[in-house]
Amino acid sequence: MHLSDAQRLDWLRLIRSEGVGPRTFRGLVNRFGGAGAALKALPDLAKARGKPIRVTTRAEAEREIAAAARLGARFVAMGEPDYPLPLQATADAPPLLAIRGDAACLTRPAVAIVGSRNASAAGLTFTERLSHALGAEGLVIVSGLARGVDARAHKAALQSGTVAVLAGGLDRIYPSEHEELVTRILGSGGAVVAEMPMGWEPRGRDFPRRNRIISGLSLGTVVVEAARRSGSLITARFALEQGREVFAVPGSPLDPRAEGTNDLIRDGATLCAAPEHVMAVLAPLIGGPAPETGAEDAADRPEPARYWDEIDFSADPVTAMAAEPAQAPLDDAPDPVPARQDDRAILLELLGPSPVPVDALARQAGLPARVVQGLLMELELDGKVWRHPGGAVSLR
Repeated sequence: MHLSDAQRLDWLRLIRSEGVGPRTFRGLVNRFGGAGAALKALPDLAKARGKPIRVTTRAEAEREIAAAARLGARFVAMGEPDYPLPLQATADAPPLLAIRGDAACLTRPAVAIVGSRNASAAGLTFTERLSHALGAEGLVIVSGLARGVDARAHKAALQSGTVAVLAGGLDRIYPSEHEELVTRILGSGGAVVAEMPMGWEPRGRDFPRRNRIISGLSLGTVVVEAARRSGSLITARFALEQGREVFAVPGSPLDPRAEGTNDLIRDGATLCAAPEHVMAVLAPLIGGPAPETGAEDAADRPEPARYWDEIDFSADPVTAMAAEPAQAPLDDAPDPVPARQDDRAILLELLGPSPVPVDALARQAGLPARVVQGLLMELELDGKVWRHPGGAVSLR
């Protein structure tokens, strides 16, 4: 599947419009039959809600595409060959991913290595050895370009392949001191990717968004050092929600930087004290033999299929819709089941701060699933609900 230039422009306009995140993007495309048709429908949706929605203009999208091109970057859509398959399998994958560098490294199996920004000398040394060893086994190293563990993981994997995921736009390297590291990553055949618009300065809430992409690109996530409130634990949580492996490096109980990793091990994460502990789990997923370890006989482990062999991407509704004409008229889209005004109030009454599955919400409300999905899409555009992995929603 390849988007035309017109389709790519429509996709970028839709995902950059006010209130439209990855899940809302899916809902709009599925409901109206394409990004172009969804853009035409947004003003009517806004009118029905009594609150305007700012729709990104064609000129704004064209300027962003031109700015990316000047940087040597491009936008890759879900379903296109260069879009990473493991990331595409996640529930809230970015419809468009801005890529700078060699996209080929995004098609190779990868592992994420994350950890503390103020890592210990021992933690940095272990990160370097781990990153180098896993790279030698053919794994691309993914991390977030932060100080400490992230930077050391990237540097140790320059020759084998590394991907940096930014929290801001591709032209906003954070921290700025790592601009030279980005140059080295690109010069050695690696890649830098971002979800946010060109020119976007990263804010605190953008880093968890970035973390879900770090884990989503990877078959597993290794946490080297992390305090109990570390952002690295958010990456580990995303990895679990995405069905990926989580590894944690044990540390001294006297070191606050090891509290989070020790907690992960206690909660069931795989202990990682050597590269072999990671390869024993991931080697079967990439079609290779698991190395011998003293902790567990690889022959006793079930033989899984490679991760991407288990995914039916043809069933992805966004991928299927992308093949349709971007300018399909609204008349061609199926008529949604109409919703009554009080249906919205019923959903708001049932929702609370705790996530609830959408199907359970529909049963409790006594409403058809299509009505609930449509109303949730409108509530999300209105900023009233959160979407969570696994198809759950909560009141914002």
